[in-house]
Amino acid sequence: MFLLRDINPLSLKLLNRIYRESRHHQVRQRAHFLILVSQGVKNENLMKIFQVSYKTMYNWLNRWESEGMLGLYK
Repeated sequence: MFLLRDINPLSLKLLNRIYRESRHHQVRQRAHFLILVSQGVKNENLMKIFQVSYKTMYNWLNRWESEGMLGLYK
């Protein structure tokens, strides 16, 4: 899986903070997902880690691409 838009160091730092500190499980999960995608973790491993379908991962990436950080909360 690839990101159309690279995650810059500042965004990555914010994603890590959201992953550690958000009160919302789904937001933490999506932030963690994006962190792992930026590290090059393969689709099959991501599907096992998060117990989600390929379509769900596609939707998460699509929201990241279109809405950035706000997409984590939808």
